[in-house]
Amino acid sequence: MSATASFLDQLYKPSLALLTDLYQLTMAYGYWKSGARRREAVFHLSFRAQPFGGGFTVACGITRLVEYLRRFRFEADDLDYLATLNGADGRPLFERAFLDELGRLRLSCEVSAVPEGTVVFPHEPLVRVRGPILECQILETALVNVVNFESLIATKAARLAIATRGEPILEFGLRRAQGFDGALSASWAAYVGGCSATSNVLAGKLFGIPVRGTHAHSWVMSFESEPAAFEAFARALPNNCVLLVDTYDTLDGVRNAIEAGRLLRELGHDLLGIRLDSGDLAYLSLEARKLLDEAGFERSTIFASNDLDEQTIQSLKEQGAAIAVWGVGTRLVTGHGAGALGGVYKLGAVRDEGREWRHVVKLSEQAAKVTTPGIQQVRRFRHGGEFVADMVYDELLGASTEGWMIDPVDPVRRRRISPAEEWQDLLVPVFRDGQVLIETPSIHDVRTRVHDQLEHLHAGIKRFVYPHRYPAGLDHALYDLKSELVLKARG
Repeated sequence: MSATASFLDQLYKPSLALLTDLYQLTMAYGYWKSGARRREAVFHLSFRAQPFGGGFTVACGITRLVEYLRRFRFEADDLDYLATLNGADGRPLFERAFLDELGRLRLSCEVSAVPEGTVVFPHEPLVRVRGPILECQILETALVNVVNFESLIATKAARLAIATRGEPILEFGLRRAQGFDGALSASWAAYVGGCSATSNVLAGKLFGIPVRGTHAHSWVMSFESEPAAFEAFARALPNNCVLLVDTYDTLDGVRNAIEAGRLLRELGHDLLGIRLDSGDLAYLSLEARKLLDEAGFERSTIFASNDLDEQTIQSLKEQGAAIAVWGVGTRLVTGHGAGALGGVYKLGAVRDEGREWRHVVKLSEQAAKVTTPGIQQVRRFRHGGEFVADMVYDELLGASTEGWMIDPVDPVRRRRISPAEEWQDLLVPVFRDGQVLIETPSIHDVRTRVHDQLEHLHAGIKRFVYPHRYPAGLDHALYDLKSELVLKARG
């Protein structure tokens, strides 16, 4: 997708600068009012726990993030709206001079991110934003929104792909998604994560995702009989005929579909398949397969839907279900089982002009919520082609070439780093001074990356029940600094 024809450009004409929480703007106003607007800051977007009780997360939303940054600006009507906001005393919340400043604002910050489709783990930065603190603050809400949601859905789709063992998954979630944009973002993320196609036609147009569909029960109900409905559909779409067979009696529906299949062969086509949408899918698919095979329709595929998720699919596979294509909707596009990724955007370091960087931490009674200081980078280690550990280090301190990597929540969990291990730093600059620094990959390239990334993970990390915990932690120098700052802050 070219930079001049992005998803956001096609779907939204006005600016999205106001797609933020009010407190981002009140803090920005505070920085401006106190003379600190150009204080340099570094923020990191990370998450604290794996969704779905799983062992990995797929980073997604980076493409959307870059599009958002490229077109970021406050339009005149944005400023006019902000001018109408009042404080508790009934007076304007913002001075006009501040609003004029927002109108002149062009992003100068640098944004780095892991490549879209990378597998990631808790407490490591997916995105790093460095620049004037006013800019970094204003960007928070939109960045967290897009990365949180798309990463959640891409991860769910990747888990589904693991469950189907490579069999096609059709994303059928448009009607149950969280609004128009949620549906489109979900279609993107679901395809990235491993789905083969979508029912969402607009997503197909915007993103180049293959579109697939069958028919609804209403089609069958609108005719006097199921055989008449199937015959009409076969004649209307002889080259794309998949028949939904469970409007009345499922196995009778299969028999009626077979008769429609015989008509299709007379027309020079074939019955692509049947779809099961209710009942005991394992039993019905096996019985349907027998009927199809006995009638000479061995190549006709059995599709299944009906509130499927990775656990249900895995169970059906274990039962030997004769299903070859899986339609997943509600439990995919809503992130069923997790609700949200829970990503956070936290300050790591600040400095005033001409001064040294100052590392900062936020304390909490919960160890997982104590932030990590510094200008963070993630170093991924490999051994024999397999990902074996991720180490977060501070670029100000530098990365240790050997020593211990320590879990930020459980210091007993440690892993020794060997200088002989291959490594790669994951965060790469994607945006600086208003310019996009990367060539945005196609959705198909990102999907391929996800598949490749998962191939490099140990099988135990990808299992659904009690997955193996991938080693991810802090460089020992950064861990020591964090501990020192926490003790100092607690007095």
